[in-house]
Amino acid sequence: MPESEPRLDRPEALHQQVARNIRNDIESGILRDGEVLPTTRELAKLWGVSVFTISEAMRVLAEEGLVSSKSRSKRVVTAPDQGGRKEIRLRTPRVLIVGGFAGSGKTELGRIVARETGWPILDKDTLTRPVLEAALEIMGLSPNDRESEDYISLMRPREYESLMSAANENVSCGNSAIITAPFLAEFRDQAWLERVKATFSDMGAATTIVWVYCDASTMHTYIRHRGAARDAAKLADWAGYLSRINVEFRPDFPHILIDNCSSGIPLQTQARELVQEILGTEASES
Repeated sequence: MPESEPRLDRPEALHQQVARNIRNDIESGILRDGEVLPTTRELAKLWGVSVFTISEAMRVLAEEGLVSSKSRSKRVVTAPDQGGRKEIRLRTPRVLIVGGFAGSGKTELGRIVARETGWPILDKDTLTRPVLEAALEIMGLSPNDRESEDYISLMRPREYESLMSAANENVSCGNSAIITAPFLAEFRDQAWLERVKATFSDMGAATTIVWVYCDASTMHTYIRHRGAARDAAKLADWAGYLSRINVEFRPDFPHILIDNCSSGIPLQTQARELVQEILGTEASES
C-alpha cells in the first residue's frame, strides 16, 4: 500500500531531483542563458524543500557548468549554446510519439529533442488546454477536471483527435514531428498503434514510440513544484493516485525507454542518444 508521501531511498536523493528538474528546464529552453535564478530561500519555498537541499542542488549544477554565481546571492543560468540550432531534415520524416505519466518529464524530453532537431513539438496541453477548460466550464464542470466520466468519455477523445490532426498536418507537409501526451490508454491499445503507424506510413513517415519512466518520488517532486491546477486532485490524494496507476508500466510493443529518475542518465544525454539512434536508422535505410 503506497504511503501518503513518497519515500526517498537516501537522504541526498532530493537535491538530485531538484537539480535534475532545473537541468531539464535549462536544456529544454524553459530557463534561458543569462536568466537570473530566484534566491536560495525563494527556490526552497518554490520546491518545498530546505535551504540546504537547494544549496546542494546548485552545487551540482555549478559543477556541471549550468549555473554560475555572480555574487553571494545571485546565480544565473549558463547555457550559451541554446541558440543557433540547425534543423535536421530527414528523407523519411520521423514521428516521435512520447508518452508517460504526469510529472515523468515527457514534455521536457520533447522540448530537448525539438531543440536538437528543429522539429515541431506538439504537446497536448499546449494545443488543447484553453479550449478544453472553457468547454468544461460550459458543461458545468471544473476547468481542472481530469477525472470525471464526462471528461474521460467526452473531452479526452477530442483532445487526442486534435493532437493527432496537428501531427498529420505537419507530416503531410513532409515535416518530422514530436508528439507529447500521457498516451496512457493509447499505449495499451495495439490496434490504435497500428492505425497510427499506417496513417503516417501512407504519408511517407516512420513512427517511433517513446515511453518516459520516472519513479514516484521524482514525479511527486516535479508535480508539486509546477503547481498546475489540474494536478491538485493528484496531490491531495497522492497515495490514492499511485494506487490507480502502475508506475512500472511499459507499452507492450517496440518502444524506446527513457529513464528520467533522479539516479538516471541526464535527460539531455538520453535525448541526444535518441536523436542519434534515429539518424542511424535513417542512414541504414538509405
